[in-house]
Amino acid sequence: MQNSHTNQNRFTKLGLGLTLLVSLSLAACGFQLRGVADLSFKTLYIQGGTLSISRELNQSLKTNGIKVVKELEDAELLLEMMGEINEKRILSLSGGGVVREYELNYSVKFRTRAPASPTWSTVQMVQARRDFSYNDNALLGKLDEEAKLAADMRSDAVREVLRRLTAIKPEIN
Repeated sequence: MQNSHTNQNRFTKLGLGLTLLVSLSLAACGFQLRGVADLSFKTLYIQGGTLSISRELNQSLKTNGIKVVKELEDAELLLEMMGEINEKRILSLSGGGVVREYELNYSVKFRTRAPASPTWSTVQMVQARRDFSYNDNALLGKLDEEAKLAADMRSDAVREVLRRLTAIKPEIN
């Protein structure tokens, strides 16, 4: 009985030691959880069509303390969402001509300007790409995997748009 208690204490100490080691390793490499983006504006007017990332982009802006306003005059920065493209290409075929791999591509274009300025910034494009293997025998699973990869690419695009917006320093009157 005492021997199993001793083993249990060893495993507990080992677990604590491993947890501490991992924590120190992450801290040493500079890892930190994603925080709030450092945006230089507090209000934003978004124009253009509704895209598949619109809802997630609005939520991320709200999380970062940015108010998306309904009137152009109330905004410190204008953001025009110009469009998005979803593509699915065959990446590889088996010897019998059966698809074995697909490539998914997602891109979104946008531009910005200060409300007082008549000139828009150059059009910026954010792109994401994923490859995935395909098998007709696992059709439902592969469709689910494709949907998850597409959602992941859209989330990456939202984060990249926010990163690019952090570089913008509008002139506030």
